[in-house]
Amino acid sequence: MKRLALFFSGTGGNALNLLDACRGGRIPAQVVVGVASSTKAGGIPRLEAEGVPVRVALRSAYADDAAYSGACYGLAEAAGAEFIALCGWLKKLEVPPAWEGRIVNIHPGLLPAFGGAGMWGMHVHRAVLAAGAAESGCTVHLVDNLYDHGRILAQARVPVLPGDTPEALQKRVYEQEMRLFPEALADFLGCTAE
Repeated sequence: MKRLALFFSGTGGNALNLLDACRGGRIPAQVVVGVASSTKAGGIPRLEAEGVPVRVALRSAYADDAAYSGACYGLAEAAGAEFIALCGWLKKLEVPPAWEGRIVNIHPGLLPAFGGAGMWGMHVHRAVLAAGAAESGCTVHLVDNLYDHGRILAQARVPVLPGDTPEALQKRVYEQEMRLFPEALADFLGCTAE
């Protein structure tokens, strides 16, 4: 059984989804800690209510991305985590050699077309609509030192419908995130999701 840290910045929806999949035996992992990037992250009380210890790492407390990243990894390592899942994590992480190939992210767009600095949340859905794309979706990928750049593990696609708003598109993409992330993480960790 792998030991997993969940990093999040917002409401914790993807983190809770992965926690449920771990507890239900669909992912061969145990969640050992949640790491939030803000004291205001809505996922903190939600994960704590599920019995997951949560630590907060504030970017403003560190001189640069390297120091901040080191502090974040330190929180994961202190809990015994072997892998990290980024569940709506909005801060830049520098990936040291010791963590290469052990950090997985869910992105609310199809990479590589709709990724990079500033491409998160509703910004992605607005960009998809502005580009006139016929489809959107989500991507699970390994994390490296460039935004939304690591090896793609899985993607799910949804059509862009006539008259779509960013909010309507986001809802359809999010439904696919809830399905895809546990499946892709389970496959990555060596077990097929059921």
